[in-house]
Amino acid sequence: MQFLQRRIPYVPPLCRWWWPSALARQDVTTTLMPTSTAYLDCLPLPQNRLSRFVYKPWRTCPLNPIAPASTSGLCTLNVSTGATKESECEPPSDDNVYVVPVIANSSHRDGLIYKNKFIREDLWEGDIANRNETQLEPMRFSKATERCLPVAENCIYHFPEDMFQIFSVLLSKSTITQPIQLYGYIAARDVEDGMLNYVVNYSRDDPIVVQQGSLIEMTGPKRGIRMTSLVLIEFDMRIKNGAQEDDDEQLIDGAISCYDHCPNEPIKYRVIGNCGAVDMSLGIVPQAVEATIEVIISELQSGLSLSLSSFVDVMDDFEEIKLFHGTVFQPGALRRFVVAVPWYSVMFLNFKVGNDVARQIIFEAKKHGYASRQIKLKVAAMSVKVTWSTI
Repeated sequence: MQFLQRRIPYVPPLCRWWWPSALARQDVTTTLMPTSTAYLDCLPLPQNRLSRFVYKPWRTCPLNPIAPASTSGLCTLNVSTGATKESECEPPSDDNVYVVPVIANSSHRDGLIYKNKFIREDLWEGDIANRNETQLEPMRFSKATERCLPVAENCIYHFPEDMFQIFSVLLSKSTITQPIQLYGYIAARDVEDGMLNYVVNYSRDDPIVVQQGSLIEMTGPKRGIRMTSLVLIEFDMRIKNGAQEDDDEQLIDGAISCYDHCPNEPIKYRVIGNCGAVDMSLGIVPQAVEATIEVIISELQSGLSLSLSSFVDVMDDFEEIKLFHGTVFQPGALRRFVVAVPWYSVMFLNFKVGNDVARQIIFEAKKHGYASRQIKLKVAAMSVKVTWSTI
C-alpha cells in the first residue's frame, strides 16, 4: 500500500486563550529563560483531516461506571473473523489500569502474527512481515519554505496533527523478585510508512536491569507518531535467564491496536504475559508538533548523575515523559529525544543533577525552527536544542 501525503485547507482562524498552569507559573532558575506571555496570539486551527487509510469500522471500549470518562475512546477492535478475535478492554484493575487484551494469534516468536489473516487483511493494511525500522527521520519540516505563508510561524501550508504518545513504560508485575535483565522491543506502526518505530529497544547483549515497579527507560520513538488512523503497537520482551536464549523467559509477546475519534487524556494499559505484566501509559496529543530534543554536555568534572524529563500539556494537564536517567562519565551528546507537543502550548524540560541541583527551561511550541539554551553548573555545562517540525 502506498502511504500518500494529503493536505486539507484550514477553517477560519479561531482565538484560543492560554494561561500557564501552576507548574508554568512557578519561579524557575535557568541561565537563559525565554520570554513568556500571558496569552498567545490568535492563530488558525486546522480542521479535522480525512484519514489516509481506508479502514474498517471501529468500536470503542464500553464505559465502566468506576472508570474515568477519558478511557472510552482509545481502545482495540472488537472484531471476530473465524479463529481470530480481538476482544474488548477489561475493566480497570485496583490501581486504575486497564487490562488490554492482546490480539489473538499475534505472537512473534512462533510466527503466528505473520499468518494472521485478521491482522494482514482486516486490521493492518501495511506489510506486517516488514520488520525494518522506519526510515523517516524527525525534523523533516523544521525549515520554513517559500510555501510558508504568510509567515513561517503561522504558515497555512504546514499544520499540526493529532499525534500518538507513549508517556511511560513500567514493569508492573513480575514473578521474579530480584532485579532482572530485560530485553526486546515495543514499537509502533503508523500510516506514515507502516514500519516499526521503536519506543523501547534493548538487545540481549545489552539488556536493561529492572525490577517490579521500575520504569523501563524508553529509547525512542525515532520520530513523531501520527494518529490520523490506526496505530499498531507490537512488542516482544524477554527476561534473560541464562547463557543461551532458549533459557530465557517470555515476558510479553504480541500486538494491540489503538484508534481514537477525539483526543484523550493518557490512560494506562496493562499487557499481561507469561511471567509478569507491562504497563504502558498511552495518549493522544491533539494538534501537535514534533519536538526533537538534543542535549550536549560540553564540560564535565566527574561522573554526573542526571535526570531529564519533559512536561507536555495534554487536555489542560501537564504530563511527564521521563527521557533520561543515569550517570554521564564523559562529555558528549545524549541520545536524541522526540516528543509530541500541542502547538498552542509550552513544553517544560526539567534537569536534575544529583539530589540537589535542578533546572527548568520553557520552550514555546512552533511549527518550524529551533530554540537553544545553555545551562552552567559547578560540575558541568550543557547546551539544549529543541527543533520544531510538523509531521
